[in-house]
Amino acid sequence: MIDDAPPLLAVRGKTAALRLPAVAVVGARNASAAGLRFAERLARDLSAAGFAIVSGLARGIDAASHRASLGGGTIAVLAGGHDHIYPREHAELTDAILAQGALVSEMPFGHEPRARDFPRRNRLISGLCAGIVVVEAAKRSGSLITARFALEQGREVFAVPGSPLDPRAEGTNDLIKQGATLVTDAADVIAVLRPILGEPVEFRAEEPEAPAPGAEPDAGERARIVELLGPTPVPIDDLVRLSGSSPAIVRVVLLELELAGRLERHGGALVSLL
Repeated sequence: MIDDAPPLLAVRGKTAALRLPAVAVVGARNASAAGLRFAERLARDLSAAGFAIVSGLARGIDAASHRASLGGGTIAVLAGGHDHIYPREHAELTDAILAQGALVSEMPFGHEPRARDFPRRNRLISGLCAGIVVVEAAKRSGSLITARFALEQGREVFAVPGSPLDPRAEGTNDLIKQGATLVTDAADVIAVLRPILGEPVEFRAEEPEAPAPGAEPDAGERARIVELLGPTPVPIDDLVRLSGSSPAIVRVVLLELELAGRLERHGGALVSLL
């Protein structure tokens, strides 16, 4: 139900997911640990409340949102054809989504996504939903393009506030200044969408998933751990889980940052970049 709707959509997976009320959760590819943690919690709680979670299968916030809502019927919108999953490392995530959710594309088989296809894809992400939540977004980002499409389509726009010191929160903080609904938990989204949808949506919080076991370090591990850090304090356990590194490797990287004067430790095993 958008002005420039595609003539057809190719769908794989469970089409029943497309009949659920839907909310998009989108954000930065180079997301912080705090952003990833919040996206997971938000997607999990909204899924438990009966929403399908829609996103773009990108790295960072998108992937975290999909993974957290696999059991509730998450929907991934592709920029290319169904035989060209991007990024390629999300092939396993794609298989998991197909088990209970759906993959959607307007592109034909054989179409490899190009840069201009991603903004085009974003109008479908917002078009499938009653509203979109932007978790982290820099001043210029694809997530802000999705928010613009949502406004043009008459959808609700939500944004998660972040530290003014973190460039990844600059776009979301600007959205809030422009009138987007500030979100700190799933109840904020449900309160706005319940009257619009005209159907009961109840919040049923779930217990957080257990942290994934650590993996052996690889060449890009240190950079990945540093990228997860920002001005907002995050638990060390989250760094271990989100980076896929062993606790020992994470501790070594944190110690190096501390010795270099770049790390601040807080109570409750929280750390942040200076």
